[in-house]
Parts: sequence; C-alpha cells; structure tokens
Amino acid sequence: MPLRRTTCLTFLITLALAATAHAATVGREQDIVDLKLGQRIQVDDGTCPAGQVKEVRGARMSDKGVVRTATCVQRYGPKTK
Repeated sequence: MPLRRTTCLTFLITLALAATAHAATVGREQDIVDLKLGQRIQVDDGTCPAGQVKEVRGARMSDKGVVRTATCVQRYGPKTK
C-alpha cells in the first residue's frame, strides 16, 4: 500500500511540473510583466526569421531582479504527415 501511494504521488508531482514547463506565447515583449528565474516565454513580434520565434528567458538573478536574455528559436507547429 505505501508503494502505491508513493507511485501515485510521484505521478501527480511529475504531471504538475510538466504542465508548468510549457512556454507561454505573447505578442509583444512589453507584455511580460513578471518573469521568473528559469521561465521561458515566446514572443511572436516578427523580429526573428521565418520559422522562428523570439524566446525570452529569466537567466539569472541580479540586485535589481531577474536578468532577461532573448534568442530566436525554432517555431514548433502542429505535426504533419
């Protein structure tokens, strides 16, 4: 019985963490108000080449808060056959 509870609890924790791991998408970088350390947000503002989207990350902590970095990453759409 304790093994079953442990397995169920582990599954629920993994499910909760996986749900928060997806990056959110916004239209402008100014729409990001509260970026957390390690959080990734995709910004679709047209500044990256075709097939890519800007990804803003909370890179590290400084005295003034979270430092942001921005890079262009591959845009993932629905898979086609």
